[in-house]
Amino acid sequence: MVFLIALFAPLLGLWLWHPLLRSHRQVFWWCFGLTTILALAPALLILAMRQNVLPFSLIAHLQLISGGFFAAIGMGLVWAMVRDVLWVILRCTRGPASAARMTTPGWTCAVLGLLVLLNAYGLTQGTQLPQVREHAISLPNLPAKLDGLRIAVLADIHATPVNNAAYVQGLVERTNAAKPDMVVLPGDLIDGDAPSQAGNIAPLAQLQAPLGVWSAPGNHEYYSGYDAWAKVFNSLNLNYLANEARVLEVRGHKLAISGVGDPAYGRLSEQNTDPNVPEGVPPDVQTVAAQAQAGGAEIHILLGHQPKMARSYAPYGIDLQIAGHTHGGHIMGMDQWIVAPANDGFVSGLYEVGPMRLFVSNGAGLWPGFAVRLGVPSSIDILVLRRG
Repeated sequence: MVFLIALFAPLLGLWLWHPLLRSHRQVFWWCFGLTTILALAPALLILAMRQNVLPFSLIAHLQLISGGFFAAIGMGLVWAMVRDVLWVILRCTRGPASAARMTTPGWTCAVLGLLVLLNAYGLTQGTQLPQVREHAISLPNLPAKLDGLRIAVLADIHATPVNNAAYVQGLVERTNAAKPDMVVLPGDLIDGDAPSQAGNIAPLAQLQAPLGVWSAPGNHEYYSGYDAWAKVFNSLNLNYLANEARVLEVRGHKLAISGVGDPAYGRLSEQNTDPNVPEGVPPDVQTVAAQAQAGGAEIHILLGHQPKMARSYAPYGIDLQIAGHTHGGHIMGMDQWIVAPANDGFVSGLYEVGPMRLFVSNGAGLWPGFAVRLGVPSSIDILVLRRG
């Protein structure tokens, strides 16, 4: 999405500011140029990160700022669409004089100014530590003795120099205080390279739960040296599951917890051991389903980062898929109109996918490239399993 918008950045800038072209030509070129640069900035910063052009500590903070402007420009394009549609309606119904009022340059400048302020507020919301939110989830096959089992979900932490070790420490303290039976981290724990950024997630080693802490890959793990990060996760006792299932004895019953690879598999990274060879694994639900069945699991919980894969996972005897990736859609309106369609209709909360339940977390962290949240708060989720 970021690179697609960057491709059309000049055209979008022209559309947004064309009311200035006739009456304020010099102002038009300044606004057009600035908008184009700001629309290109997120894509350029991603390229700078992948090519090690700038220190990641600098890139992360620049991403936070550029992401706020990027969101404002996106909202500005919605305004441009409304403005121009109203212009056509007024021109057809009331004549050119009435229509001309809609393209007064002051309107566009005022609206863009307000949108910048709105998204600055959205950044303050996106960078706050999340609250703990409980969700009751009914599972038809849940044994009676497992009723009330509490699973803490920390999705999409995206630890960086922005949401650094202090931020992650706050997540750990709030999660431990909720006293979960199990903690799961369904991908996108980090950004940046492992050698310089591993300290940002070091506090995760302090997570406590009787049934352990379990993690699985997200797409961002493949961008920054998959193998190096896998070693870090296992060193923190996060039990990294990549196409692997473990069967646990819980209250006299067998529960399988599994994780699959991510569809982002196959991308190259400068941080790979060999930058020309992809690392990690693609998702293999058949393997984890077979492992769970061989272990005699009565209930199977899958960590699958991208919710759009749910319909392909559901036929394999999985009772609950826990996903992230969408960040809940970030902004009310954008969640249902843009993010949900891009993820097979799944964006936030609980869904029934055939016999399987799917829970999509809003995420407990922030990707600095787009950290704005408006009406869609981040969260530390506690799933309370109930016998359905």
